[in-house]
Amino acid sequence: MTEHAFQYPDAQLIAGVDEVGRGPLVGAVVTAAVILDPAQPIVGLTDSKKLSEKKRLALYDEIKQKALAWSVGRAEPDEIDSLNILHATMLAMQRAVDGLSVTPDYALIDGNRIPPLSMPAEAVVKGDLRVAEISAASILAKVDRDHEMAMLDAAYPNYGFAQHKGYPTKVHMAALAEHGALPMHRKSFKPVKRALGID
Repeated sequence: MTEHAFQYPDAQLIAGVDEVGRGPLVGAVVTAAVILDPAQPIVGLTDSKKLSEKKRLALYDEIKQKALAWSVGRAEPDEIDSLNILHATMLAMQRAVDGLSVTPDYALIDGNRIPPLSMPAEAVVKGDLRVAEISAASILAKVDRDHEMAMLDAAYPNYGFAQHKGYPTKVHMAALAEHGALPMHRKSFKPVKRALGID
């Protein structure tokens, strides 16, 4: 993992922030903020999508045990529909940072946009590959969201949520067409609108 050159190199407490779930048609967008403890390094942190599920779950537990602070934030489907996915993601990131038990000096946000925060922050493109704190956040957010999709799959087995995680795959589109939209579908997304007959 390459080190990121911070604009504020004297920052002691750095929070990494990432999101999972901007693209799916169902469920919340989930974000996490993590402040790592330099005295307790975690080996193997990288973009959550590049890890096996087994490795992700092991790191998920290790992050929660070793981090100085961590927090998960979310924006629900109705918030996504009323705000749009970008603004809902920024709100969920704000909630994750606000939920930290320790206030960071500085925040590093995956991507190219920064939510309104009470501390200085910097956007880092491909941050989940480049910054350990953002990698850790990506792992917490993905494991939590995947767990929610597994629970949704158990409640609504006809939709295949455990496999596609709510993304607009052929299986998901076919299920929408056949069974209709659920209350937790994002009604502002075009394929869901179509299924509801409001496109």
